[in-house]
Amino acid sequence: MSRLQPRFAQLAESSRKALVTYVMAGDPTPSVTVPLLHDLVRAGANVLELGMPFSDPMADGPVIAAAAERALAGGSSTHTVFELVREFRQTDCETPVVLMGYLNPVEIMGYEAFARRAHEAGVDGILLVDLPPEESGNWSEVLAGFDMDPIFLVAPTTTDQRMDHIAQAARGFVYYVSLKGVTGSAALNTDEAASRIRLLKSRLSIPVGVGFGIHDRTTAQALGAVADAVIVGSALVRPFAEQSVELAHQAAVAKVQELRQALDELA
Repeated sequence: MSRLQPRFAQLAESSRKALVTYVMAGDPTPSVTVPLLHDLVRAGANVLELGMPFSDPMADGPVIAAAAERALAGGSSTHTVFELVREFRQTDCETPVVLMGYLNPVEIMGYEAFARRAHEAGVDGILLVDLPPEESGNWSEVLAGFDMDPIFLVAPTTTDQRMDHIAQAARGFVYYVSLKGVTGSAALNTDEAASRIRLLKSRLSIPVGVGFGIHDRTTAQALGAVADAVIVGSALVRPFAEQSVELAHQAAVAKVQELRQALDELA
């Protein structure tokens, strides 16, 4: 069993919603990431999502795509991601860590080798944006052998039939994409997203997290009221394109504190 199931169960017992934070590994250099992860946990993050820098992102908006470019330019790679998780685990053995990225680096390394290295580093789940559940059988089996969870996306356009298929394949939690667009979009319709989340939860037995477009306490509360977890990424990554590393670090931590307080008001 990964750390995800007990973490969600613990939060549910106290009627709290999970706050999942996304940052790009190695943005802008590897030395920045681990101290940031620890501070995000201290600020109230319950699950850490770590982006794997990739040169050809498809689902990521300009903010996170630029973060991947900065990370690659700063010397990060897929191997760096494993080392950063391993370093984080030296002092935090409890917070779940999920890797988010694309299939190509996994294919290059091989399913077994990638999963083994991720497990040894301390990873709990992996979300590959461009690997649909219909084609994930071997991958899911490999992850199960290493006590890691395959995380899948559900889109606003996902049919009921496909929801049922995802429900059978997913473990850990399901990531509901709250809008038709890329990460960081401002086109979020919270009422529409909330309605779809309720439908999804009625068909799933595992937690539902919602992301894409969540950037402040209003959007976090609107969707946190119906979802099991709120996922924030671009709002934490954007400062690293606009400010010094120190100020960006402080801004990301402050945003997590803001969202944590907003979610705790729902309890």
